[in-house]
Amino acid sequence: MFGRQAYCQKATLEVRRCILKWNFSNDHSIAPQIVEMIQTGILAGFYPLGSALPSVRALAVEAGVNPNTMQKALAELEAQGLLYTQRTSGRTVTTDERLIMELKERRAHDYIRHYFEGMQSLGIARDRAAEMLAASASASTSADTSASDTKATTTTTNTTEVN
Repeated sequence: MFGRQAYCQKATLEVRRCILKWNFSNDHSIAPQIVEMIQTGILAGFYPLGSALPSVRALAVEAGVNPNTMQKALAELEAQGLLYTQRTSGRTVTTDERLIMELKERRAHDYIRHYFEGMQSLGIARDRAAEMLAASASASTSADTSASDTKATTTTTNTTEVN
């Protein structure tokens, strides 16, 4: 259920066109899946705080769903406080940074809970799963640092060659 992706394409320097990857599963209703996907887009910054959302009809066409289903999902996002409606401008993403941080933390806790549940289903003790997670995080950080260092070295080398 988690891990929905969103892709942004830079249309101009000022405007980003964001497209959610609308992959629906058949195991539960479409509207809650839409809520989760748009939530993810907001939490990840693909729909920036204070930005206007496309119209119900445009989102429904993009997602390949009935406009009534999209309307139901957007109404739920409004009830959660993530969107609000402006009479003449349509729906806008909240500017409440505290709400966004709370939802990010809640989502992160869900990811962590799912991780430990999955590890438990494999017969791996919680302590060992925590060690593995910490080791993986350290390895990721090291790899990210190495990639940055390599990029910086390449940039420096290229700059030196040009000069």
